[in-house]
Amino acid sequence: MIRLRQAVRKTVFACAVGVAMAIASGIPDARAQSARGEDALRPKGHFSLERPGDLTKSDALTIYNTIADDMARDFAVSGEPAAKEFRTWRRYNDAPYRSKTHGQRYVNNYANTIARNAGYGRMKEGDRMPPGAILIKDSFTFTSDRALFAGALFVMEKLEPGADPDNGDWRYAMIMPDGSYFGDTRDDPKNRLGFCHDCHEAQEDTDFLYFLPEEYRRRFLGE
Repeated sequence: MIRLRQAVRKTVFACAVGVAMAIASGIPDARAQSARGEDALRPKGHFSLERPGDLTKSDALTIYNTIADDMARDFAVSGEPAAKEFRTWRRYNDAPYRSKTHGQRYVNNYANTIARNAGYGRMKEGDRMPPGAILIKDSFTFTSDRALFAGALFVMEKLEPGADPDNGDWRYAMIMPDGSYFGDTRDDPKNRLGFCHDCHEAQEDTDFLYFLPEEYRRRFLGE
């Protein structure tokens, strides 16, 4: 635990380095892609950690509680309204969990009031989220050599019917730890986040939504 606390105190200073390392290790060489006629800025999936580290629930939650406010302040620099508000929304997991679909990063699930009232967390086959529902995952990286870095913020916003049928009428956005946008399907000519819906298409029966592991699910009174 002492080493974890030391890592937490160094997090703010390590963020920029961590992002650069993740990008460098996750995107193939631009010249090689150009030679193949591919867009070097259009990844095929989330940048994946080669050596993810294991954390207990208790340690993951301790780390998150220490760095979450600082990460949220940096995400808010983006101007994304949800990035300024999501920490006041309901969090559906009891501790950060490692997500294979987000590159082995530790993530949390937040939902706004519209999504909450529509039954997010209790969805069944055939259920759909209404327009205005927003789901957010913030994230951090913990490696097997005990390095700790802030991660990206992942946003899903349900649009009006027919607004973006190619993406199931969902808007996907990804905000980097410094508050800059990596991509946004609402206005992204390079389609950097096209891989998001490619992955979520497997969950079409539940409105393209994945749900957190059962062992991390919080239980709420009356639900």
